[in-house]
Amino acid sequence: MKHYLLFTVFASGMTTLAAELAAGRLIGNVFGTSNLVWASIIGLILIYLTFGYFLGGKWADENPTPQAMYRILAWGAFTVGLVPYAAGPVLKFAATGFEALEVGIMAGSFVAVLILFIAPITLLGTVSPFAIRLSVDATEKSGQISGRIYAISTLGSFIGTFLPTLVMIPTIGTKLTFFSFGIFLLTVALVGLARFASWREMFKLVWMPIALIAVAILSAGQSLKSSSGQVYETESAYNYIQVTQQGGYTLLKLNDGQGVHSIYHPDTLNYGGPWEQFSVGPFFYANRKLEDVKRMAIVGLAAGTAARQATAIYGGELAIDGFEIDDQIVKVGREYFGMNLPNLAVHIGDGRLNLERSPYKYDIIAVDAYRPPYIPPHMTTREFFEIAAARLVDDGVLTLNVGSTPGDRRLIDGLATTMATQFPTIYVMDIPGTLNSMIFATKQPTTRDDFIRNLVALYNDPNAHPLLVNAMSATYANLKDGYKTTSVFTDDLAPIEWIVNDMVVSFVLQGGLEFLQ
Repeated sequence: MKHYLLFTVFASGMTTLAAELAAGRLIGNVFGTSNLVWASIIGLILIYLTFGYFLGGKWADENPTPQAMYRILAWGAFTVGLVPYAAGPVLKFAATGFEALEVGIMAGSFVAVLILFIAPITLLGTVSPFAIRLSVDATEKSGQISGRIYAISTLGSFIGTFLPTLVMIPTIGTKLTFFSFGIFLLTVALVGLARFASWREMFKLVWMPIALIAVAILSAGQSLKSSSGQVYETESAYNYIQVTQQGGYTLLKLNDGQGVHSIYHPDTLNYGGPWEQFSVGPFFYANRKLEDVKRMAIVGLAAGTAARQATAIYGGELAIDGFEIDDQIVKVGREYFGMNLPNLAVHIGDGRLNLERSPYKYDIIAVDAYRPPYIPPHMTTREFFEIAAARLVDDGVLTLNVGSTPGDRRLIDGLATTMATQFPTIYVMDIPGTLNSMIFATKQPTTRDDFIRNLVALYNDPNAHPLLVNAMSATYANLKDGYKTTSVFTDDLAPIEWIVNDMVVSFVLQGGLEFLQ
């Protein structure tokens, strides 16, 4: 019996952590995956485990039998398997209800986790204290036994941390991940009932796996999110990926779907967003010609909108290195966004690491990896911008796309201040009609006058692509006078989460609901 009890504890610990990690994807599809959302998930699950430990110890003293423990475990496993199928109406209620109250992200995700996970996680939390009560047959060994049980449970949790995110969610999806762990743990519980109680007790609960299988079959083929115009969805190790079509435009959305990460239309390249602005940076240098720009790096390639625009502007001779961490997004780009450019070399992996390892120097480095509340801190620091400067030619330019909120430019100011430690001239341009700004940093001193002279020259150049002329006109018309000097972000101290969380919370409390791109 003791060996099977240890296996039960292992399975329970694995399922608990797997449910927590899968919860991030399930909740993130609606509310995003910022650390505000993760705080709701992790905080409430810890509270539920606390309840479970307390109740497990109490129930084990009142009824110290394997039958009692495995019945509780069966209900916990059954409710784990039901979570993704109950999530649809719960998440819709939380999203719409709290959006109306203008406290969306934190409160909505909190309530969603509160409703969906209180039963399964609390019940799973009862297993370890129950197992200790059933295993202790001599008080002088109670410490050793409890230590072994908690060690086995933690080992299961370790496996449950990696298995869903690295294997199961990318291959079978979030719903079937919950279902698989629920069925597995339910099998453990039913076998435990048959072995240590009776077959009769097991057959009383055999309806549970039948019910889960029936629900899974009836729900097969249903989209995780049924957004208007949706043509494709998938899940990767990093993102929930969604492709929609609106008015002839194909849009790439990730996770909560509040941002447009790439856009495609077969008949136009001008989208009035940040993507075309990456191509204008070299023209802050005096007397710049189109043929001077020979190589470009894009950190945060997504589905290749900026790469297609730059190719149209500079021609197929422009060599582009695109760095993208999510290979599934690259596949979507090739399938739905025309990202099949012969001059584009795609590199899968972390943008900072791959940029540092690149053997090339670039005329343009475009960083499109920021969108509050999803900002990788290691790509905001002085050390990162030092790497970027080293990978630029002598007259190269670094351009960032960054979001802000009305009246709150702390993130822009902090990034500009940090970039100024490596670059002598910084320009900030706000993109009209959006919450996005572009920050241009030139490796040599430049002036606005050089930019306007280049714009006039291109306006009269029949070989200049209209997209470039229009983008440069928008850049010049929306350049800001400067930025406020603040503290420098470093690898040791970059309080990005603190700044972004405060921006997001203040924004939603004032009635804002989304960051556009």
